[in-house]
Amino acid sequence: MSVGTHEPEGVVEDVTVWLTNEFSTKLSPVAVGAIVRATHRDLREQVVPEALGEMLHRLARDRIARLVQVL
Repeated sequence: MSVGTHEPEGVVEDVTVWLTNEFSTKLSPVAVGAIVRATHRDLREQVVPEALGEMLHRLARDRIARLVQVL
């Protein structure tokens, strides 16, 4: 995934769309969005803005992948 430098809301939306498409057979878009938003809250203020998109994508994807393994 390539996420450029966007406003945080745009990054959250981009990552949500990307991961919703990736996990559409396992989780609803609402569930994916909730995980991405929670991950964004966890990362906010923790990483430099330039790295937010990639870090958000990687961490949210990992959380979703672990969740679908137990479902």
